[in-house]
Amino acid sequence: MSAATKAEAMTNATTYDLIVIGAGPAGCAAAITAAHAGARVLLLERGHYPRHRVCGEFVSAESLGLLSNLLPASQQIINNALRISQSRVFADNTVLSLSIDPPAASIARFDMDQALWNSCVEAGVDARQDCAVQSVQGDGPFTVTANGETFQSAALVNAAGRWSFLTSPRTRARAASERWIGVKAHFRESNPPLSVDLYFFDGGYCGVQPVSLPGCNSREGRVNACAMVKADVATDLSGVFDLHPALRERSRGWQIATDPVKTSPLIFHKPEPVQGNMLQVGDAATFVDPFIGDGISLALRSGALAVECLQDVFQNGCSSLREAATQYELLYSRRLAPVFRASSMLRRLLRVHRSIRRLAMAFLQRAPSITRQIVRMTR
Repeated sequence: MSAATKAEAMTNATTYDLIVIGAGPAGCAAAITAAHAGARVLLLERGHYPRHRVCGEFVSAESLGLLSNLLPASQQIINNALRISQSRVFADNTVLSLSIDPPAASIARFDMDQALWNSCVEAGVDARQDCAVQSVQGDGPFTVTANGETFQSAALVNAAGRWSFLTSPRTRARAASERWIGVKAHFRESNPPLSVDLYFFDGGYCGVQPVSLPGCNSREGRVNACAMVKADVATDLSGVFDLHPALRERSRGWQIATDPVKTSPLIFHKPEPVQGNMLQVGDAATFVDPFIGDGISLALRSGALAVECLQDVFQNGCSSLREAATQYELLYSRRLAPVFRASSMLRRLLRVHRSIRRLAMAFLQRAPSITRQIVRMTR
């Protein structure tokens, strides 16, 4: 694009206080929070809702208040959600029970994403689906091109997920290592326990928990099975179920309730809350180990935190953007990054030699105070 063409595009661009790329929980949290603060917000989503997403569908209690504030017209999705007060870890012929207090909520992403999208629209966000972003230019103000249109904004939030054209070169370089995939589906199961059950095996794990159906507050026999597995170990859920004896036995009577969905690559890396002056939220900042069950919570909290830091930018323009990015990076490190450090520690524990892992599991069975502390570290 020539300099003259760029200048013409910028002249004709629609201007916003904030552009958010990606309408998952993190992006919607940012968009709704900014709109409630009076900012003019554009939300760009390349996909279309409603749709199923690979997700454990577990919302920790610490973020239910925030989710409630984001969904003023959809409180029933929280009120009707099943409460999960227990977790069971199945590993090396050992079962470790953990208490979840206060209880978490089980909310299907199919329903949550649609409710969050509707809330964006109700808050006055210019929310556009089927709108893929082609380019981002500038470091404040920003010029964004999507579906042939050009937009400008004082601030930009990247909520496009683990892998997009905005993913940093440093993270892209890690994709050549072990390839992990995520796969998920809902199944019908008679009277599932109110527990999130984690089945660990060599090369991955599978989480199973009951999920609510829209408009109902009973269990009605549906579970979400969501696995993270090495691509050379299994590529679908039937293959995953065969990798753990207890899971294989439990799944024998299941009936498929939704089409399976899959995602990759899954890349672990240190948090990157900022690129230049672009604030990154949710999985765009970093991918948290799914087994800790705090991915949705961290997404919501990071989206709201980013907008908290951008308040001066909305009022004073790009002159304060660098300070906002610095503040976000600092607060992210203090409030959110400790969860990633704790999950990394647990991942290393689960990957040690089986004999050592068995000793660790046996010790934790006899030390409930330590298991409670571990749960607190991931919240």
